[in-house]
Amino acid sequence: MRNLDRRLVLTAALAGLAATACGASRRDRVLAMPVTASPAQAAAPAAPPPNPLETSLLVGFCGAPGAKALGRMTGDLTAASRELRRQIQTFPPGRPVTPVVELIATTVHRSPGADGTYRSRCADDTVRRYLDAARALNGLLLLDIQPGRADFLPEVMAYEHWLTQPDVGVALDPEWAVEPGVVPGKKFGRTTGAELDEVARYLGGLAGTHGLPAKVMVYHQVAASVVRDEELLLQHPGVSAVKVVDGIGSAAAKKATWKTLMTTKPGHVLPGFKLFFDEDTRHGADLMTPAEVLALNPAPAYVVYE
Repeated sequence: MRNLDRRLVLTAALAGLAATACGASRRDRVLAMPVTASPAQAAAPAAPPPNPLETSLLVGFCGAPGAKALGRMTGDLTAASRELRRQIQTFPPGRPVTPVVELIATTVHRSPGADGTYRSRCADDTVRRYLDAARALNGLLLLDIQPGRADFLPEVMAYEHWLTQPDVGVALDPEWAVEPGVVPGKKFGRTTGAELDEVARYLGGLAGTHGLPAKVMVYHQVAASVVRDEELLLQHPGVSAVKVVDGIGSAAAKKATWKTLMTTKPGHVLPGFKLFFDEDTRHGADLMTPAEVLALNPAPAYVVYE
């Protein structure tokens, strides 16, 4: 209930967002370079470009324009990117890191809007600014989808001209995917493994057609009810699926949520972990350190901060 209460508060903040959004030492550590596809690579589908998740740890900040409640990646993106670099430096050395900028591109709202979907999509110039920030970091951009009453696949397809870029993936947020008659924020939304599989199949097709690196497809999960029949999410060429556990609270509470939600993760899906600078520390608890996070079993492949 505490997690839902927090999201009710965030929903109120989101209502006002529609008008604006849419082996080196730690000091000398080198960030992993983004993977790009050259014309020669595109002509050789038998040898696809490297998958960033196979070569590095992903560490990211999420956010949206003008919405500090949704993460640090807002406002001055250059300053936010410097903060992300500093956060990356706190991770144990010895493993390359690819920075991630997670933009909440499709944003849920408490009002239905003209089409009754309770969501809005950000403009292309917003995506461009966030992609430029990701590229300045030599990183990846993930387009986060909070679909409201819309379906995930058409929301993802709306960004196809961005997803044909080699360094753009998606992050699906099913707690904001509500059924007809439900207002987002009143209760958790949900999705199914079959719906996630539709998106994965589509992304794999894009990667194959355009000779792209494997598309990163994150799906967030805050509670067991949010993703059902998860085993129906199958493995697809050209896609790297990551399940990010969004539990909130003390380290003990987050570890308990992690243990529960990892039991349903399909074997081909990589694990991810989310930390909340404010909510995790609200009652005097310490934010989990990078070393503590990477000590989880299985070890996360993607660590994202809000």
